[in-house]
Formats: sequence, C-alpha cells, structure tokens
Amino acid sequence: MTGPRSTGPVPQIRDGYYADWRGDEYECSPDGANIRLYRSDPAEGFEEVRPGRYVRVLPADQVANFCYVRTICKWQGEPFIVLGEADGWLRVEYTGGKAPVAQALGLEEFDYGVYQGWAPLTEVEDLTEVRI
Repeated sequence: MTGPRSTGPVPQIRDGYYADWRGDEYECSPDGANIRLYRSDPAEGFEEVRPGRYVRVLPADQVANFCYVRTICKWQGEPFIVLGEADGWLRVEYTGGKAPVAQALGLEEFDYGVYQGWAPLTEVEDLTEVRI
C-alpha cells in the first residue's frame, strides 16, 4: 500500500471529544467530574499549556452537547474509521471485523485484529461525521 501525496483540499477529519460552552464548540477531554476545553488562541480564563495550546477546566455540568465525534467512511465497499489525513490520503482503520478482507485490502495489522492503512481520498465514499 502506498502513502500520502498531494491532491487538494480535504474536509475536516475529527476524531475526539467535543463540547459546547457559551455558544462555541471546543475540542475537549473528560477529567473526572471536569471537562478540559482546548483552543489554539488565547482567551480569558484559558491557560497556555504550550505554544498554540490553551486549556480551561470546567465542571462537566457547565458544558453542553458533550460527545465523541468520529469520521467514518467506506473504501472499496468496506467500513472504516478515519484517523487522520495527509496530502489527499486518509489514514483509515478497518471496522468490518474480517481479517481475510483486511489482508486482501493490503492493510497493515497495527495491533492484534486491528488493521490500518492509507486510502486515497478520491476512492473514499460516504465520508461522514458521526457523534457518539
């Protein structure tokens, strides 16, 4: 299986926790009874934890629509989770549960029973964001 090459713009690929606070959506992470909100620019109440990364910790009951957002797709007729993007290629993880199919697609066994690879964006269908 080959890897990334440049082919044009790609829709945003998200795979992680998100929550709404004061009318804006934030990437976030659960932390016990709290939620850590993240942003890339400074704002009141957010502390810089490294250049370009700011965090604010809030009680979980102060955020709305807390959920896990994942991007899914089909490639060569099979179901995948999209893990990332690089230059017109998507890093995908097979979710069909059939090792012979994963092997026939040329996927790498990332971990026992977990198959990943690179799929050209031009061959991917049904690229969809789902909230879990």
